[in-house]
Amino acid sequence: MNKIEEYKKEKDGLDVLQDVPRFAAEGWESISEGDKERLKWTGVFFRRQTPGHFMMRIRIPNGIATATQLRTIGEISAEFGKGFVDLTTRQQIQLRWFKIENVPAIWQRLWMAGLVSLQTGMDNIRGVVGCPVAGLTPNELFDASPVVQEFTQMFVGNKAYTNLPRKFNVTITACKEACTHAEAQDIALTPATKEVEGSEVKGFNVAVGGKMGSGGYRIASPLDLFVTPSDAASICSHIVLIFRDHGLRETRAKARLAFLIEDWGIKRFRRELERRADRPLLTAGQDVRTAKHTDRVGVFRQKQTGVNYVGLTVPVGRMTSEQILRAADLSENYGNGQIRLTVGQNIIIPNVPDRRIGELTEEPLLKELRYDPSEVMRGLVSCTGMDYCHFALIETKGWALKTARILEAKLGKTQPLRMHWSGCPAGCGNHSVAEIGFLGKNIKINGEIVEAVDVFAGGAAGCEPNPPVKIMEDVPCEDLPEVVAGLVRHGAFKAMRQQLRRIPQAPVNGVHPPAEEKPVRPTIRIQEIQEGSAKLVRVKSEEVAVFNYQGQLCAIQNNCPHAGGQLSMGWVEGEYAVCPLHGYKFHLQTGACSLDPNLKVKTFKLVAQGDGFTVED
Repeated sequence: MNKIEEYKKEKDGLDVLQDVPRFAAEGWESISEGDKERLKWTGVFFRRQTPGHFMMRIRIPNGIATATQLRTIGEISAEFGKGFVDLTTRQQIQLRWFKIENVPAIWQRLWMAGLVSLQTGMDNIRGVVGCPVAGLTPNELFDASPVVQEFTQMFVGNKAYTNLPRKFNVTITACKEACTHAEAQDIALTPATKEVEGSEVKGFNVAVGGKMGSGGYRIASPLDLFVTPSDAASICSHIVLIFRDHGLRETRAKARLAFLIEDWGIKRFRRELERRADRPLLTAGQDVRTAKHTDRVGVFRQKQTGVNYVGLTVPVGRMTSEQILRAADLSENYGNGQIRLTVGQNIIIPNVPDRRIGELTEEPLLKELRYDPSEVMRGLVSCTGMDYCHFALIETKGWALKTARILEAKLGKTQPLRMHWSGCPAGCGNHSVAEIGFLGKNIKINGEIVEAVDVFAGGAAGCEPNPPVKIMEDVPCEDLPEVVAGLVRHGAFKAMRQQLRRIPQAPVNGVHPPAEEKPVRPTIRIQEIQEGSAKLVRVKSEEVAVFNYQGQLCAIQNNCPHAGGQLSMGWVEGEYAVCPLHGYKFHLQTGACSLDPNLKVKTFKLVAQGDGFTVED
């Protein structure tokens, strides 16, 4: 049993709520390691980079907030934090730099504004994503935001949903355009119609098992299931509870719903869902989505007569407290006091009358958060980065802004473009669904550790999804503007995606082709691996990191048992492989962990084969 499962067995994550007043009185040093993890169930995160200062993730279902709520967040950030917040790719807001003694007061002020931070971390259903202009856009089948609210009310504060094997992401949208990355979610509800008893019914098709991290982007598998809006929340609940009761728990790197889907297959999963629903379920309806992607940045006419929504770019999702307060004021002065958040880390001011659009676009704030940004800047998305996240390997937000600004000056107008940055394999920057995606890593150049990226291209979600292709490796971040300038200007991303969709994906129904009697094993040559580095190879279903250590090859499992880091992206110190996520060290010969005796990686034997070696499973 891994450490997190042990913590959950000792005490439910939400039970730590009663301990927070004591933590506030005694200080952060009094918090045990187990309770530091449990605090994430309350949305409060201890940050190793900033000991004594915490992060709080605020739940905003469907990204729909009010000016009062935004103003409350801005005031809290100014009073208790560092004067800025981060907008996330799940339409949530993260507060930073407050102390544990501030938490009770922060929660009280959030509660008075109708906000909570509960269950926004760890093994919970995270913020439920929806179309940011639900109820406003003429390009929707219907307004699905009430379903988002209904489902959220089912699980927030409910301990029936707080002991999942891993985190759980849900998107519920009836928008016909691609604006939510639904295919990367554990549950994806997307707009569909179906003829039922002679009448056309509007509802959702359901897919399950999508993900970004834990081994990379996996496209959600269609369940061959249509649900009506009135049944949608309960069906989502059943799916979550199947995952709770049957999901894998031994290794956190393989504990997402995707792995249960692979293990069971779609037919078995659907049968279990039908058993729990206790009624026959309808087969899938007609998908009514188009392939069009939109980021909602700009001025757009609403379906309501005479009003518009205005999408503003927030570079890399970071807003100062002053900008938050000014945005809240603008939403009241020009709209109806509502603010919407997007998965692109931007904001929307809705319900602006036609006659006031010109006046709004001249406001000083819109010179900072532009409605008409450059193509390079409007599609810029970044995870938190190593300044505030101990998983990240590079400072994503800083490099993203620096690279984008150099490209803006160098290239001028370019094709429409999404550039997404993730600081680690967890993929929180959604780099796998962008025209250009950057995945952070550390490399050694002349003995010095340098921040670098692997470059991906052509990924997509929506009704025509496909994983990206890695086109460059180990690119120092300092070199990126020069390296990717040609790709930004001339990349044929549409053609690339069309070709990528022709490549068969890994089986998603649990049925694999029969293994060959003599499977071909990759040959590893020591000259191909730099001293102190590793090469990732796959042997049947195993991922193996093969290190070059003092002229000898050593093979160990690739996934770090602590938190799923990719050891092949790490380096060697002494006789140990170092995980790039948290620095856990594993002996290259025995697999033992130097930091935690309960952790160990599997080791593999290497067998001479011609001019190289193969891994023996």
